[in-house]
Amino acid sequence: MDQKVKVVIGDRLGKGQKVAKGVEQAGGIPILIPGVGADMKIGDVMNKEGADFGISFCGSGGAGALNAKTKYGYKVEYGLRSIDAGVTALRAGNKVVGFGFMDIEELGKRLTETYIKMRG
Repeated sequence: MDQKVKVVIGDRLGKGQKVAKGVEQAGGIPILIPGVGADMKIGDVMNKEGADFGISFCGSGGAGALNAKTKYGYKVEYGLRSIDAGVTALRAGNKVVGFGFMDIEELGKRLTETYIKMRG
């Protein structure tokens, strides 16, 4: 059977609950990292959980994504400011997408739906 898509979510301020809800709505499994500074743990949790992709949030949209790239070699795109930019980044093969603060359900839902379609 098909495995569900695992999505790790890390938010600098410990948020991300709405994005996680959107991931669930699309049929994915959200793994929400708790606590302040969670974005900096995204690579570690993705690696441990065998996640399909990760969504990182901080002011610049880059710190957690770049940390994941440096530590694990994940392909990343960061500094994203829209859902469409995130969809494009996933389609381009990025494993971690970094946004400014955007804790909205539609983001988690659309990114997960995109990944599921790409996976076939």
